[in-house]
Amino acid sequence: MKKPDLKKQPIMVRMLYALTPILLVGIYFFGWRILFLVAVSFVFAFITEWIMVSQRNGKITYACFVTASLYGLSLPPTTPFWIAAVGAIIAILFGKEVFGGFGKNVFNPAIVGRAFVYVCFPIELTSQFVPVFRGFPGGFAHWSFAGLQKLPSYLQAGGVTLVDAVSAATPMWAKREYGFVTDLVNLATGNIGGVFTHEGNPYVLTAGSAGEVCSIMILLSCLYLLYTKTAQYRLFLGTIIGAVVLNVILRNILGLNDVPPVGFTVFSGGLLYAAAFMVTDPVSAPNNKTSQWIYAVFIGMMIVLFRYKAVFAGGVAFSILLGNMLAPSLDLWIKRYQVYKKRKQGSAS
Repeated sequence: MKKPDLKKQPIMVRMLYALTPILLVGIYFFGWRILFLVAVSFVFAFITEWIMVSQRNGKITYACFVTASLYGLSLPPTTPFWIAAVGAIIAILFGKEVFGGFGKNVFNPAIVGRAFVYVCFPIELTSQFVPVFRGFPGGFAHWSFAGLQKLPSYLQAGGVTLVDAVSAATPMWAKREYGFVTDLVNLATGNIGGVFTHEGNPYVLTAGSAGEVCSIMILLSCLYLLYTKTAQYRLFLGTIIGAVVLNVILRNILGLNDVPPVGFTVFSGGLLYAAAFMVTDPVSAPNNKTSQWIYAVFIGMMIVLFRYKAVFAGGVAFSILLGNMLAPSLDLWIKRYQVYKKRKQGSAS
């Protein structure tokens, strides 16, 4: 097997720059284990791509490291390392290499890996969320939370202790199952933790994945991507518009109160993280400008629909996969329509 050879990709390097502060914030909130979770994803993604490209005398792309970062940061903070490794292998092997490598894949590889482990290991992937560390130095002084019973004393409310808590829930799950709405400011800053009660039973409020917890940092990183033209603004804005429009229709027009308020929808879960880093993937997204708007709006609307009706409270990964499947057809349909329109205008003149 030949020595690894890297293919320079300035766009992917800028993506790694944008993801660096997301990683640092993740370490602050959840501890150094986040760094090792991403590192495991890096190693196994790199090895998988190295083996595959060696068979066709190709080069390892920086996109491999972007995939590993996006995937690793999308996992619950205490995900077992072996699950992270399995997902990274699946992401590269079945999300990209089976299609012929970079630029030929239909699906976003990071989403393929995330969806795979989510479906195959649902208990580990839905029960590994923990609250965040607070204050200085936060998670920089810790490896990770060892378990709910060992969480800090600030996670107590109204005399309720962690020993009394019967379960844990992320903000989305807490809203959907127990009607508890997390404060919008805490959602935006990532300051998520504490104990809430429902029908007399105490529950620990836990944060989501490291990459999605701080909306403010995600937006700042997204601004960098938009400013450097690394990400396409139509894809980012379209996702937000689609989610907001369907949210308003379901909650404010149709009166479905189970659908959370707009602010909660935008700042909770992985919507902003996906809109900034995954929907904007230039390979799996459409190329036509009109197609990009349709594609992004569709994904945003599907996220809200999955959150409202699906078994899992999330739905971001599956929404993007559906969008990926639609993307090639969208470009084809729009192109055919534009050709038809030009011919019709030509015949009329």
